[in-house]
Amino acid sequence: MPEGHTLHRLARLHTEYFAGGPVRVSSPQGRFADHIVVDGRYFDRATAVGKHLFHHYEGGLAVHVHLGLYGFFDTHLVPQGEEPPTPVGQVRMRVGSVRGEAVRDEAVRDEAAGVEWEAEGGPVHYVDLRGPTRCEVIDEAGVVEVRGRLGPDPLDADADPERAWTRISRSARPIGALLMDQKVLAGVGNVYRAEVLFRHGVDPFRAGSRVTEGEFRAIWDDLVQLMGVGVATGAIHTIRPEHDHGDVPRRGADRPRNYVYQRDGWPCRVCRDEIVLQTLEARTLFWCPTCQPGRPR
Repeated sequence: MPEGHTLHRLARLHTEYFAGGPVRVSSPQGRFADHIVVDGRYFDRATAVGKHLFHHYEGGLAVHVHLGLYGFFDTHLVPQGEEPPTPVGQVRMRVGSVRGEAVRDEAVRDEAAGVEWEAEGGPVHYVDLRGPTRCEVIDEAGVVEVRGRLGPDPLDADADPERAWTRISRSARPIGALLMDQKVLAGVGNVYRAEVLFRHGVDPFRAGSRVTEGEFRAIWDDLVQLMGVGVATGAIHTIRPEHDHGDVPRRGADRPRNYVYQRDGWPCRVCRDEIVLQTLEARTLFWCPTCQPGRPR
C-alpha cells in the first residue's frame, strides 16, 4: 500500500497540473458514476492527509481517493490540442485539463469563460486512476470528517504530535503496531515503521506506554524529515550515508536501499547480525534484534 509521502506528492503534482481551470472528469470503467457532478468544474487544489487524497472543486465538492493495496495513478503528457491516449484496462477515473480541448473545441472554450487560452502551448496532463479502494464525491464537511478520523500527519506542518503521543503513552499495544494505526499517526506504512524504529534502536514489540517521550519526539521528527524526502524525490530513502554500501536491494536495482525492510535473513548494515521477519498484528515486521534489543528471537 502506498505510504503517506506518495499521496502528498500526488496532491502537489495534481495541483500543478490542474489548479485554476476547469477539468474533464470521466470514468472509462463506468464504476465512478458520481464523476458527472464534477466534470467541467474548476479544479481548486489537491490535498492529502495520511493515505487519503482529495481533489477539491468549485462549489464545495471534492473527490476522495484512497488507493488501498492496488490503486495507482498513470500520468499522460499530451501535446495541446491532441487527443489523449485511449484508456486501456480498468480506469476508474480520468482527469484532464480543458486546456487540452480548448484549441480544437470552441464550445468548450466558451464554457470556460475567463480562462486565457493560447492557440499553441505546452503539453497537457491527463491522469488515470486504477484499482483504488475508494473513489467518491463528497462535500467539504465530508473532507473534515475523514481528516477527523485520522491521527496527526508528519507531513502536515500544522499537525499536533501531542495527539499521537497521548495515545501512545497510554497504550499497552506494541509501538510497532501503534505507528501503523492510522488513528494514531496518519501516513506511516510498513516501510517507514520498520525503518524509523531501527534508526532509533527501539524494539518494535515494546509497549507504547514504555516508550519515552524523548524517543517518541525523535521518531516524530525523523518521520517529518524522511517522509519529506519521499515527497520531494518520489522514493523512500532511510539509510544514513555511512551505512549505504551501494548494494542491490532484494527487489531490484530500482528500489531504495533500506536498513531492515525486506532484508530478512541478510546481515544488518550496522551490527552484521541477521535481520528478522516476524508477524505483528497480522502485518510483516522487519527488525534487528541486536540494534533494537528487548525481545528474544
